[in-house]
Amino acid sequence: MPETTSPQLLHLVFGGELEKIDGVTFKDLDALDVVGVFPNYATAHAAWKAKAQQTVDQAQTRYFIVHLHRLLDPDASAKTS
Repeated sequence: MPETTSPQLLHLVFGGELEKIDGVTFKDLDALDVVGVFPNYATAHAAWKAKAQQTVDQAQTRYFIVHLHRLLDPDASAKTS
């Protein structure tokens, strides 16, 4: 029986201290926290949530999930959107 695997949809989780709470400009790019690259959204979301909870008392620190698979293959993302 052939093994079925889901497509690898890479996601990057990173964050750091923002200059302003309502912006997305980082205070110090050298201090960015790159959490990692994950094979799917579910694992990226779990990592993002853990880091966000660790920094809940630091109002200007934010973490983000970047859909790397959309950057690597924009044509494929347009077909599935």
